[in-house]
Amino acid sequence: MKIVDIRATTVAVPLQAPLRHSNGAHWGRFVRTLIEVEADNGLIGLGEMGGGGESAEAAFRALVPNLKDHDPFQLEALRFKIANPTASLYNNRTQLLAAVEFACIDLIGQQLGVPAHDLLGGRVRDAVPFASYLFFRYAADGHAEIRTPDQLVAHTRELKQAHGFTVHKLKGGVFPPDYELECYRALAAAFPGDRLRYDPNAVLSVAEGLRFGRAIEHLDNDYLEDPVWGLEGLRAVRERVSVPLATNTVVVNFEQLAANVLRRAADVVLLDTTFWGGIRACVKAAAVCETFQLGVAVHSSGELGVQLATMLHLGAVLPNLTYAADAHYHQLRDDVIEGGRLPYLDGAIAVPSGPGLGVKLDRDKVARYAELYRELGGYPYDRDPGRPGWYAQVPNERFADPSIIDRYVG
Repeated sequence: MKIVDIRATTVAVPLQAPLRHSNGAHWGRFVRTLIEVEADNGLIGLGEMGGGGESAEAAFRALVPNLKDHDPFQLEALRFKIANPTASLYNNRTQLLAAVEFACIDLIGQQLGVPAHDLLGGRVRDAVPFASYLFFRYAADGHAEIRTPDQLVAHTRELKQAHGFTVHKLKGGVFPPDYELECYRALAAAFPGDRLRYDPNAVLSVAEGLRFGRAIEHLDNDYLEDPVWGLEGLRAVRERVSVPLATNTVVVNFEQLAANVLRRAADVVLLDTTFWGGIRACVKAAAVCETFQLGVAVHSSGELGVQLATMLHLGAVLPNLTYAADAHYHQLRDDVIEGGRLPYLDGAIAVPSGPGLGVKLDRDKVARYAELYRELGGYPYDRDPGRPGWYAQVPNERFADPSIIDRYVG
């Protein structure tokens, strides 16, 4: 089996509503690049990457001369052909590698007639549990805004009833820490026995991170995720707060993982199949975490069904996956895979059992959402449509402005 072509298509898939985060917002849609790696036997493997447009599509087209006639089974050679670490000093291709690796694993599984998790060591669970992943958001058709504790609790209750979540993650860094602490406490009071997580995307100062961490120590926390920026900042908070700290921002490669082992700053590493350069890299990282007694979870970077499948196969094979995975998936209005969005049952999604990744593209939906991308284009992830001219700082200076509650919460 040899690679003969790589095709990339940018799509924009609608969200239920615009989602706010510390750096800006998701503007009512996810923009993703779907790739199809065609082999000489007629099989097509699927991959996915965040972002898109002509530059992303051109980057994949530029890989074709180097990957034409490459055997998809040769995954280690693939790593060096795309993302040689010395060449990557000048051209970071980690996310391109991840998307092509997804597709090659899909091809291998189809060729052998086995699911991806069998190629990764065999599954130890049939379904992967997920957290609810809660956002402050703007209103959209059929979906109310979320900005108050009562609205947040009501939304969480709807998600729990619909999908069975028992772990709730609040994406913070939008409002001042004291206000978000009030929201977090409201969740704890409304859902006794459920587990909680808070993630302000690293925009708190160390002082605010310490204050927030100490204030929630008595609650049923899984972890405090990226309260501050950098390994040193995390270490400063971890040394003085009893809540476990997690990161998906500053332990995203093996050198950083080694640094975290030598001088622990994070107790839990959130593994992202895109950020780490593929499913296999995440499996390797999880083995290191197992050796050094670091917790692992599966990170979400705004996936559609193709990347979600990679997350499910990863979650299926990790014996040390003791935390529910993240997923933005329930925030989507639709998906690009056959059968539509994969369903949750009791807060978990079943691991695909078909060959390879176990999902196929719905060609009509791909065409529809490719057209939507051509119509709407992309958006700046680090800007907020409700606050023209605003941009984030780290630590976020807006927390020093006491009038923000009046202006944005009212």
